Amino acid sequence: MSGDDTANEKANARFSFRRLVPLVVLVAGLGIVLIFDLDRYLAFDALKNNREVLSEWVVQQRLAAIASFLAIYAVATALSVPGAAILTMAGGFLFGAALGTLCSVVAATLGAVVVFSAAKTGLGEPLKAKAGPRLKKMEAGFRENAFNYLLILRLIPVFPFWLVNLASALLGVSARTFLAATFIGIIPGGFVYALVGAGLGSLLEGQEDFSVSAVLTPEIIAALIGLAALSALPVIYRRWKSTRRSRSDD
Repeated sequence: MSGDDTANEKANARFSFRRLVPLVVLVAGLGIVLIFDLDRYLAFDALKNNREVLSEWVVQQRLAAIASFLAIYAVATALSVPGAAILTMAGGFLFGAALGTLCSVVAATLGAVVVFSAAKTGLGEPLKAKAGPRLKKMEAGFRENAFNYLLILRLIPVFPFWLVNLASALLGVSARTFLAATFIGIIPGGFVYALVGAGLGSLLEGQEDFSVSAVLTPEIIAALIGLAALSALPVIYRRWKSTRRSRSDD
């Protein structure tokens, strides 16, 4: 092996490691949060115990409060820290249903894009280069209907939010499609939680127990499923049209 080849291999190794740095930073950040139990601040009790201080802060420094909320929510999403539902309800409680929804959706989308970009840079391109025919075929099929697939997964979160972020990066979804589908797809669910948060005043004043799962009533779940079904129609139509064309060619 020549000296040039050895130098190229070392350069590629360094380059590969550098590509993983964003992912390593995110994983390390999540580790710090969990080790020091910082996610306790994203619990319902934390909102309940600090509601007066937070409400007063919003009244006195509204812009700073909004900016801080956006930053905390985006970082929590990027690090895949549990507690998005509580954060969204906190946004509704502090800023009202409409502004709370907007802030939550914008922050969650920003955080998701960070994870998506880090995964695509560190894992997506190397995986794409080494992918076999089967993976490439699956990737092509997913990318063909990426927007609709992502919209369905965002409307009905069957899989964890962070897993959808990673899968999208590994399957070659474009950044524009990912951003649009994520932003639009999380609006309905975000509005539901923000609306609940806007009406939390009496519950926070009392001693009643609260369960995040209680927010998703059968009616709300049915509505989200209906929206997801509508999003699936274009995919179903394309599949039907493709199958019909294949049969006619035979």
